[in-house]
Amino acid sequence: MTIRPVRKTAPVIDTPRIALFAPSFESGGVERMLVNLACGFSDLGVAVDFVIKHAEEPYIDLLPWDVRLVPLGRVDGKALIQSATDYLRHERPAVLLSSKAENDRLAVTARGLAQADLVHAIRVPVHVSNQLAMKGHNRLRQWLTKRELRRLFRSADRLIAVSRGVADDTAAIAHLPPERVSVIPNPVITPQLAERAQETVDHPWFADRSLPLVLGMGRLGRQKNFALLIEAFARLRAERPARLVILGEGRYRARLEAQAAALGVADDVALPGFTANPYPWLARANLFVLSSDWEGSPNALTEALALGVPSVATDCRSGPREILAGGRYGPLVPPGDAVELAAAMARLLAAPPDPRLLREAVTEYTQAASAERYLAALGFHARRERS
Repeated sequence: MTIRPVRKTAPVIDTPRIALFAPSFESGGVERMLVNLACGFSDLGVAVDFVIKHAEEPYIDLLPWDVRLVPLGRVDGKALIQSATDYLRHERPAVLLSSKAENDRLAVTARGLAQADLVHAIRVPVHVSNQLAMKGHNRLRQWLTKRELRRLFRSADRLIAVSRGVADDTAAIAHLPPERVSVIPNPVITPQLAERAQETVDHPWFADRSLPLVLGMGRLGRQKNFALLIEAFARLRAERPARLVILGEGRYRARLEAQAAALGVADDVALPGFTANPYPWLARANLFVLSSDWEGSPNALTEALALGVPSVATDCRSGPREILAGGRYGPLVPPGDAVELAAAMARLLAAPPDPRLLREAVTEYTQAASAERYLAALGFHARRERS
């Protein structure tokens, strides 16, 4: 295992370090939030190791130069466990912060093998019980999964949840008192968000603003339930002209395209795929819609509000109700209800709220505020601010 810097040799900082542990790195919200946390920790003068399998991952180029990138190698199984163990044994970070069950399992195993004297914190990004139920797992499968998670959660020194709903669910699974689980909002709103939102969008619908534009974004899979969004959009489209863009990629693409064609709205629905910078698209939308069946704390909804974009969300577990303050900052509709979702979309397009009010909803979700709260929960103290 060789530790490599992101762009140039990082300084050797003889201070306690936080290792953000994400070998299962993908192009999802969990990974993006860990990158944002690394940036926030670095801005506060904390030494950070970012531990992944290899350096050619999405979002890695967003890491600041003084975050050490630690590739464990393109390995799996025992070789991956050995590489993670070697890292902990030789580098000895003060804190190991993992997120997602596969990373949590590897962290617990490697920590035990290395006999590492460190604080292991698990960040829980999703309402596990609702996720298992919505995926259709039978009771035995749910029980087995929760039993494994109970072991992982109880082995951690710190538990950090991304919303109150996730915290309550985590405490129930782990059989721990609720106060044992900290709630810290995600570091969604970065200092670069507004600037990145000013970039141009290479799509004809954003040049022609004659029709209102509805936006959804996320992985094209079961969780985000974009089929519900397309059905609700078809109902909206039957009453008034509009267009729908869904940003993201995934295995449900073909069925979503077929659904739009079957409903007669294919000409008004675009699926441009994944984009590393969705914010210009989001900032120029007339309406953002979160149609998920389950969440932890939906980052796209937080970003939409931060950019002043009117938003509607399903009242799924968990996160949307907390972010929208029970409906104060945007309508909440029952999950799976296309009729109610279409009606809420129509109301917001007809009478959009003041963007300043929407930005007020997410003031706790800044990168800096979140990083400071994580450091407090982990027993760290900021040393300096980046100049």
